[in-house]
Amino acid sequence: MYDVGPDPYCYPGTTVLRNRLDLADQADLDAFEADAVTQRGAEPLPGGRFTPSHFRAVHRHLFQDVYRWAGRDRTVRIGKGASMFCFPENIRPQLQALFAWLADRHYLAGLDADAFSAFGAHFLSELNAIHAFREGNGRAQMAFFAMLADRAGHSIDFSRLEPEPFLAAMIAAFNGDEGDLAEQIRRFI
Repeated sequence: MYDVGPDPYCYPGTTVLRNRLDLADQADLDAFEADAVTQRGAEPLPGGRFTPSHFRAVHRHLFQDVYRWAGRDRTVRIGKGASMFCFPENIRPQLQALFAWLADRHYLAGLDADAFSAFGAHFLSELNAIHAFREGNGRAQMAFFAMLADRAGHSIDFSRLEPEPFLAAMIAAFNGDEGDLAEQIRRFI
């Protein structure tokens, strides 16, 4: 769960996010969210031009059945442990800068697997640090990243992803060391 102060996204007095079914029990919401996102993830993801709007559309697609705010930038400050994510007032400019960086690198097309993994680790690490949404960032990031990899000529096989080492690599990347994340990405290309 994210660390956040008074949170208008949650039901009063709880940490349960307001949701379309008005589920006030976290376990019930988790189960509903997992089912809904799995179903939406099996559908074709929105096409686009690999822009911030396209990224938001992917999040909206995945979470539309669960949260009214799906696909919208969060408005509260959040963090995990001692790590704070991008402040909400900076999300829009940070996304613009990151996606301009991606466009300047031709969406990572034409790179061999090692170079793609290194640049992809940087992109994914920065996207994670921005953490544009109140919930569902990781799933939206990975769905978007898979589309980016495909566009760049690399197939992603998520069956090779090992959750614990991948999470450790994401945390290390958040703290400035993208090497392990590049290795993790290289494993599932």
